Amino acid sequence: MQVEYSKRLGSISPEQFQRALDHFNLGQFIRAEAIPFGLFGQNVFVTSTKGEYVLRGAAHYDWQFPKEQFIANLLHDRTTVPAPWPYLIDTDESIFGWAYGYVFMPLMPGLQLASGEVAKTLSPQDRQAIAFTIGENLREIQRAQWPFAGQYDLRTQTIAPFENGFDGWLVSEVRRFLQLSLSYDTGASQADAEWIESIIQTAAGSLKLPYTPVLVLHDYREPNLTVSKQADRWVVSGVFDLMEALSGDGELDLIRQLATYIEGNQLAWAQAFLDGYRKSTPLRPQAQQRLALYMVYDRIVVWEYYHRPANISLFPNQTSIEAWITTYLNQLASLLK
Repeated sequence: MQVEYSKRLGSISPEQFQRALDHFNLGQFIRAEAIPFGLFGQNVFVTSTKGEYVLRGAAHYDWQFPKEQFIANLLHDRTTVPAPWPYLIDTDESIFGWAYGYVFMPLMPGLQLASGEVAKTLSPQDRQAIAFTIGENLREIQRAQWPFAGQYDLRTQTIAPFENGFDGWLVSEVRRFLQLSLSYDTGASQADAEWIESIIQTAAGSLKLPYTPVLVLHDYREPNLTVSKQADRWVVSGVFDLMEALSGDGELDLIRQLATYIEGNQLAWAQAFLDGYRKSTPLRPQAQQRLALYMVYDRIVVWEYYHRPANISLFPNQTSIEAWITTYLNQLASLLK
C-alpha cells in the first residue's frame, strides 16, 4: 500500500523503502513517518531494524546531493560538529522515479527545533541558552577553512573559486535578486533599487578587509538543527540542510538566524546568539556596515521568492523593500552596539 509522505515525494510503498534500504544493507523496513515541517518536502523519516534514517529525494538540481555529501564530509572530517554522515547516495532513479536518485543519512539525535510542538516545551531561559550554544557551534563549523571563497562545482566535485571573489559574488547576487524582484512588478520599485545601491556603496570598504574563507552553510538557523541537553548544558546535536553552503566570509552565517529572531521580537535570544559567536573571537572591524549589506542580501533573497507571482499571496506584508528591510537593519544596529 502506497502512502503520500509529501507533495514533492509523492506516494511510496513499503516495498520501495525496502529496495532502497537493501541497496545500502540498512536492514529491514519497519515504518516511515512524514515530516510536518520544512519548506520543500524532500525528506521522510525511515526506521529499520538497523537504525533511524532520513530518506531524501526529488532533488532540485543534479548537483544537490553530491554537494550536500561533500559538505557533510567537510564537517565530519574537519570539525566536531555532528553532521549527517555517512551521507549515502544512490543515483538509481527506478526505485522511486525521482531524478538523480535518493539519499539515506542518519537521523540526527535530539530535539527538532523546526517543530512548533518542541518549541512549546522550552522555557525562555532554555531558548536563550540554546541561542548561545548555536552561536558557539557556528564558530566550530567555521573551523572548516578553504584556501579561497567559492561554490561547489559538480564537474570537479570540489569548491571552485568565485570569479570576482566573495564580495563580487555577494554584490552581484544582491543586484540579480533585485532585478528579478523588479521584473515581477509585485512591489519592488526603482526607489528600492537606489536605496540598495547606497547600502552597497556604504559597505564597499568593509568588504575589502582581509578574512579567512570558511564554510558558510548559508541557511544556518534553528529549523536546520537539533539540540540536546547534556550535563545541564544545551548542545547542538545535529546540523543538516546543506544545499546552500559555500566558502566565504563566516559572518554571513549570522544573518539568517538573527533575522529570524528579529522577526519574532526575540532580541534577548538574538543577543545570546551573537554573544556565543563572539565568545572567543570578536567580529572583524567595520562589522556594522558589512553585516548591513549581508542582511540586505539575505532579505532580498526572501523577498524575491515570496514576490514571485505564484507566491505573492504567502507574503504577509505588502510594503516596500526599503521599509521592510530597514526594520531588520535598525534592530541589527542595536544588537551590534
